[in-house]
Amino acid sequence: MPITGQLLPGVKDPVIPAYNVANSVRYNDGDSPKLNINFGSDGTLNKWTFSMWFKRSTLGTAQRLFCVLDSGMDDYIKFGTDDQLEWTFDNEDGSNKGVLKTNRKFRDVSAWTHLLCRLDTTDGTAGDRMRMYINGTEETSFATDTNPTQNETGDIGRDNNHYIGTSGSSQYFDGYIAEVCMINNQSLAPTSFGEFDSDTPSVFKPIDVSGLTAGTNGFYLDFEDSSSLGNDVSGNNNDFTANNLTAVDQSLDTCTNNFATWNPLFATQNPGTFSEGNCIYTSSTSAWGGTGSTIGLSSGKWYWEGKIKFDNLGGHFFGVLDETVNVNNNPHQRIGTTLFYGASGGQMYKDGSGSGSYGTFSNGDVMGFALNVDDGEISIYKNGSAIVTDFALSTTKNTLFVWGMAYNSGADFVKVNFGGSPPFTISSGNADANGYGNFEYAPPSGYYSICTKNLSEFG
Repeated sequence: MPITGQLLPGVKDPVIPAYNVANSVRYNDGDSPKLNINFGSDGTLNKWTFSMWFKRSTLGTAQRLFCVLDSGMDDYIKFGTDDQLEWTFDNEDGSNKGVLKTNRKFRDVSAWTHLLCRLDTTDGTAGDRMRMYINGTEETSFATDTNPTQNETGDIGRDNNHYIGTSGSSQYFDGYIAEVCMINNQSLAPTSFGEFDSDTPSVFKPIDVSGLTAGTNGFYLDFEDSSSLGNDVSGNNNDFTANNLTAVDQSLDTCTNNFATWNPLFATQNPGTFSEGNCIYTSSTSAWGGTGSTIGLSSGKWYWEGKIKFDNLGGHFFGVLDETVNVNNNPHQRIGTTLFYGASGGQMYKDGSGSGSYGTFSNGDVMGFALNVDDGEISIYKNGSAIVTDFALSTTKNTLFVWGMAYNSGADFVKVNFGGSPPFTISSGNADANGYGNFEYAPPSGYYSICTKNLSEFG
């Protein structure tokens, strides 16, 4: 079975939700991205619900999901450097009134997660005044669990600056965010925002929230307007200002159709750095470094594109890798892997040995890959024209991963486009036959983008 939003093979194919989320927004922390608003007047400060979907790209750094700034302490929901999730409830006087900090750590860069924070300080039960839910289930194990006093008011919803994905000037989120919804003056259960699948009860999936009443200073951001990513569609017109977020940051990678990316948890001992929602891998040392995809493939026909930049000719491989290969030992030289060499020489490397001369790539060329897992073949395209046709892979029954490598300190990179969030400008725009993905060139007939909706049908 393919890997579908998990790090280990053998999981059940995903369920396709009946409700479709069309877009997310990609936050690249190096760009200092943020969405912000100042409402200008106070809303309800002791009862509200905040809901969002996210997929992380970088771990081990402080990243705020939602924040309001005041002259004293901040109200915020964030990841700490320990990857634990923390919700801090503060008052305008600068004093801390309540904290929920999870025991568990959030370190999955391959899957979407739903977060719900629910405040109601009017509740007579102290433990019900701040409630946190992950994927529809209430979080009950906390490293810190401090309850506010009854009827206490906080800063979220006040006439101060509110930010999505930052503290305002630091702690920038890195990853994907979708379906951000703030309901003022109501404390709502997760069933207002999602439901558990009837066939797979552990799978929580989104539902249409457009019918909810957002209330004063409430909002609903669906990110469907690429020219105005902060557009509020709740009817309140509480539009956020987008800073360092442009149309190219609108993504098809969402909580209802999860696309593959590079996986920083599946990388060589010289891991390099990752950016643009884990769609760009940059080498960091004068040694081989590489990374694989978050989703593995064990059947079907699949298409993806890529670009490379090389200052060191001969320093790139791009192709597929068997799950059994030791990635910390120059994987392009190992048995059980097939990789395409994309600089000087233009050879196909199979089981560590190069052969043939198929032409070379220059910086800016678009590399296309069509992998037929069922027949064990791969075809490779240069700017839309085939240069390698049906090259036979090693006989294998194992899961295959897309793999990229580079050799040069900080200068070379491998950009990948699995269709969900292209890290480079697409001048034409082509989807697969199912209507999924956004590619520079049309996928060959019968080949599909690597995403969970296609995996459920062909994987």
